[in-house]
Amino acid sequence: MEEIIYLDNAATSFPKPEPVHDAVHDFYRRCGVNPGRTGCDLGLQAEEMIHGTRKRLTAFFNRSLIEAGKTKDPNRLVFTLNATMSLNLIINGTVERGDHIVTTKVEHNSVIRPVHHRVRDFGAEADFVAPDDEGYLDPEEIRKAIRKNTKLVMVNHASNVTGVVQDLKAIGAVCREEGVPLAVDTAQTAGVLPIDMAECNISFLAFTGHKGLFAPTGTGGICVADDAEIKGTIYGGTGVRSADLYHLTEFPYRLEAGTQNLAGIAGLSAGLGWIEEKGLDNIYSHEIELLTMLQEGFAEIQGVTLWGTRNLQRRVATLSMTVENYDAADVGTILDVEFGVQTRTGLHCAPLIHEHHGTTPRGTVRFSVGPFNTKNEIETTIKAVATIAADRPVPTGAATGRGS
Repeated sequence: MEEIIYLDNAATSFPKPEPVHDAVHDFYRRCGVNPGRTGCDLGLQAEEMIHGTRKRLTAFFNRSLIEAGKTKDPNRLVFTLNATMSLNLIINGTVERGDHIVTTKVEHNSVIRPVHHRVRDFGAEADFVAPDDEGYLDPEEIRKAIRKNTKLVMVNHASNVTGVVQDLKAIGAVCREEGVPLAVDTAQTAGVLPIDMAECNISFLAFTGHKGLFAPTGTGGICVADDAEIKGTIYGGTGVRSADLYHLTEFPYRLEAGTQNLAGIAGLSAGLGWIEEKGLDNIYSHEIELLTMLQEGFAEIQGVTLWGTRNLQRRVATLSMTVENYDAADVGTILDVEFGVQTRTGLHCAPLIHEHHGTTPRGTVRFSVGPFNTKNEIETTIKAVATIAADRPVPTGAATGRGS
């Protein structure tokens, strides 16, 4: 394969750790049968692997409960295809006609679109809370948006555009005081930052497997707090009580239907094991060190604008930038074709935060660091951007906005 510098880990982590490849290949060859649909030994082994992964992920997102010797029902860890499906299940299972949802302008379209559909198609109401100029949410602004009919607060833990990490403990405290369930989109933080549902008063935690958890695509889920209420909105086969004409209401079946992604879940378990072996803090420290190099290097280049915060204390290793007089898409193409640097350009499925920062309609160039990136790769990327900026065309009315 041609040598590339992959800096699009916010889209999906690449490459995956070798144990993930091994787990997918070995388990599917050895035990690739339909779990829960047969009493044979292979089917039972497959079901055991799935349930074991439920237990591990439940513990991963509920460390304070486990350390305190308390129990957390692992069947309330339900598997989905991705964070998008998880967020749809949460929103559609909690917000009905006449209900109100509070969410934010930091969100991904995986929240923005289902919320708008609940408003247009089902008569719900919604408010989108704006962050400050750096992209951080004020928990008190969320409190102000809550009404008597608010049934859900939905927030993005980390922006997939600027890497800003929100204060979940403070937001969770507001939701606890106001008596409103909190749902969190952890697509950019699950496997990257420690997340504790009890400490942050999270009722619904949506995650994807293929990013910070290093699993294959087509994996994700929801961890539902034991006291949280949610209705099922998909129906079908479960392999259990097949004579029933209505879908089962107990977990995990309430939110699961059909055959699971067996190979993907095996890879998800292996990805979690790799994180635990390497250490969450060690992986994060490496990524933030490289992000610091990237941010400081870009800040020295004339014609480059960084968007969002430069604060490294509440960040994941993602940043967005533009080069004066260039379309973001053109910068991304040049980086790819001439320098072998792969990024993501455009609005990143998060149009409201781009509107907030003034980077619409063309968006930005996003760089997102992963655990397998190196200092040499970052230095090469900085030099590539410097070369592009030095050759930027004559001004043609570049976009303006609140850069930093």
